[in-house]
Amino acid sequence: MGLSSILMIAGMAVIIISLLFKDKSAKVERDVEDLSINIYQETNALKRRIKALEEELLVEPNFQVRKPSSVQQNSEQQAAFSSFQQVAAQVKAAQSYGTASKATPQKSAKPINGILVSQVLALNSQGLTIEEISKLSTLSHAQIQSIIANGGQQ
Repeated sequence: MGLSSILMIAGMAVIIISLLFKDKSAKVERDVEDLSINIYQETNALKRRIKALEEELLVEPNFQVRKPSSVQQNSEQQAAFSSFQQVAAQVKAAQSYGTASKATPQKSAKPINGILVSQVLALNSQGLTIEEISKLSTLSHAQIQSIIANGGQQ
């Protein structure tokens, strides 16, 4: 009986000692929570900055689309440009499929964005053809002709 009482007393002592030590996991949890909140705030701040930059680039009145220069571009820019061209081609194909499937042309349900209208007018004033403007934007030939004919008024 002596051995069991010694083990029992040792077990109680270990339990009492463990209760006296501070729990370090709570501090780690608080640090992780603070870190996740900081990351979330920084991500939102970056998203707001990107949105502001995109709006500045799209609303800028002197917007010009330049042809790629003869300077060699890095592979990331080339990959991004080719993926943009693929997406634009898919959008054009979908638009032409949609207009080809309708027997009578109807006015589109959605009005064309004012930014796109100003870009089309700017490109037209620079002397680009409807075909070239259509390649640079996601609009169909009919939409571009309508914008130019109406002078941007919808």
